[in-house]
Amino acid sequence: MKIAVIGNGNVGSGLTAVLAKAGHDVAAYGKEDDLASAVAAADTVILATPYGAAKDVAGQADFTGKLVIDVSNPVTDDFSGLQVAGNSSAAEEIAAMLPGASVAKAFNTIFAQHYGTGLTIGDQPLQTFVAADDNAARDKVKALASEIGLVPVDAGPLKNARYLEPLGFMNIQFGYVLGQGAEIAPQWQAA
Repeated sequence: MKIAVIGNGNVGSGLTAVLAKAGHDVAAYGKEDDLASAVAAADTVILATPYGAAKDVAGQADFTGKLVIDVSNPVTDDFSGLQVAGNSSAAEEIAAMLPGASVAKAFNTIFAQHYGTGLTIGDQPLQTFVAADDNAARDKVKALASEIGLVPVDAGPLKNARYLEPLGFMNIQFGYVLGQGAEIAPQWQAA
């Protein structure tokens, strides 16, 4: 699969590395790059930017017909809360900005450090929660997650990003604000 990762910071670079290792034709792009060409050439686009950059990115390329995976957590600048919460989510707002795209939410609870350490804690593979309105898109994202070593958890329709983003925020709180460090991740266990 040809994948354009928009955002070449820690998360974008980490995703690019594990997707390339899994055999995908993938490259990370920053704001200085020609995003229109990168998006046009890709089958799938991963938005690995802060939520605040989404509107600018949306205006730089035609996302029609693309699978777009939003990995953002719309935290405020001071990490005291979420910019979007309650009756919407960052993923839903991005979907509204990209009306011709199929938008999914995933990878937002995975700290960047995990991409370089095998996506496990001990011998336990990490989970990622995948929400999308399009079942085929959700299945593609779950397949990508499996290929890079994550355990995908079907999180239903895109509106469930309203709950996944606060989960990502809580993970950030535990890891960075409450001192547990970045070697943590939320896991959903079945009996």
